[in-house]
Amino acid sequence: MPQTVLLAEDDRAIRHALERALTLEGYEVTAVADGVEALAQAHKTPPDVLVLDVMMPGIDGLQVCRVLRAEGDRTPILMLTALVETADRIAGLDAGADDYVVKPFDVEEVFARLRALLRRISPVPAGPAGGDGGGRGEPQASDRQVEAAGLRMDLQARRAWRGRRELELTRTEFELLELLVRNAGIVLDHSTIYDRIWGYDFGPGSKNLAVYVGYLRRKLDEPGAPQLIHTVRGVGYVLRED
Repeated sequence: MPQTVLLAEDDRAIRHALERALTLEGYEVTAVADGVEALAQAHKTPPDVLVLDVMMPGIDGLQVCRVLRAEGDRTPILMLTALVETADRIAGLDAGADDYVVKPFDVEEVFARLRALLRRISPVPAGPAGGDGGGRGEPQASDRQVEAAGLRMDLQARRAWRGRRELELTRTEFELLELLVRNAGIVLDHSTIYDRIWGYDFGPGSKNLAVYVGYLRRKLDEPGAPQLIHTVRGVGYVLRED
């Protein structure tokens, strides 16, 4: 069965072009022009993934995202945005989006990000493929929790804590933190992180990773407590408790 995409974009030309491209790529696409239609369609026939334009009349993409997340809907969401400021991108992540693409975009980048989002919700067969050193399949009893630098993660329940404080993380934030915790004390370069989390290296010009790391830091950091995620200039990031 083809994977289903709910596309909400008020610009007719972009909507039609992206709908056609996604259909040719093999997706089953439902395209709507605003947030009201997007919510109605998502409730009627839940898709495998949503692609939401941020700026739409009436209910915009951020509001659609907030409503779905408040309802407990964890369907992956890719935001389309013409807003390039970091604060604008963070607003999308804060609303519960999993990833974003900045307009004007290359359709191949949209395809790559959708593949990465859908791969996260697909069953992972047990075996040596994937993961950080090996596929895990369903977490085993000894692999359901990982800990490092005062952080604890329950992989099965997808919950995380710093000390006694539970962290509210999006899907991407959780997976990024898991990667850092599993490799605590090891410097992970940008390419490795992109490959493990997104399945695609978006190149040295992409700020995607920096935005996610910055947002994750905001959720992890506490007054008077040591910073946990450190930048190694020109290389990548490392999790350690100084």
